[in-house]
Amino acid sequence: MPNRLLKVNAYTTLDLVDATARSHDFEDSAVAVLNVTSPRENPDHVELQLELDNTQLESLPAHADEVTLSPDEARTVADALQSHADKVEAASDGDDRAE
Repeated sequence: MPNRLLKVNAYTTLDLVDATARSHDFEDSAVAVLNVTSPRENPDHVELQLELDNTQLESLPAHADEVTLSPDEARTVADALQSHADKVEAASDGDDRAE
């Protein structure tokens, strides 16, 4: 991604995910970088960052979205991700746990 705003390296959480930016007027899809991080010194929050590849976007300028989470909020998101991952995995395995 040219003009990348997020630093992508060996520590980036996910460096190629499918993503969509959606508004009332448009929908753009592109590969994206998804990263979870916290400050190196005196960490007081968790950051969830997302940047879509701006070379694949027609309606948006280059940008990155960030959400700042408390430790409890990060755990709530992690629990929701785990629950939905289990549901999708069970459905793809034909398992009854998906209900």
